[in-house]
Formats: sequence, structure tokens, C-alpha cells
Amino acid sequence: MSEKSEIVFMQVRLLRLASEEWNTSVQKAAALFDRYHIFEFIEDCYGVFHMEGDRAVFDEIKTLLRNKGADVSAAIN
Repeated sequence: MSEKSEIVFMQVRLLRLASEEWNTSVQKAAALFDRYHIFEFIEDCYGVFHMEGDRAVFDEIKTLLRNKGADVSAAIN
């Protein structure tokens, strides 16, 4: 599998994890990821992220969202 395919696979896994954790649709979670450039963040940090588990990467995503001032509960409703 190419690195680009692996990145996309990771993005999808993390999107589904966010959807489940936030109890919302994949579409709403994707809109939040788009708004805060999370897909790009995953791609940019893939070199480190591919050695961590999805939960650890998701924790990094939540930290980034908080640092950007995102209110996840308001953003997904």
C-alpha cells in the first residue's frame, strides 16, 4: 500500500472514531475536520502518527481542536 493510501486509511479511521466518540454522523464529524483542517494535520504528522495507536492520535486531534477554540459539542450539533 502506498503512503498516500495509508494516510487516507488513517484519516478515515480517525473520522469514524470521532463520529463514534462524539455520537454524531460521519458527515458532521467530517465538516468539523474540514473546518479545522484536521485532515491536513493528520497528513502533515503522519510520519509520527503512523507509529502511534488511533486513540493516541485522536487525543492529539482533540488537543488541537481545544487549542483552536473549537467547541466540539456545539460544532457537531
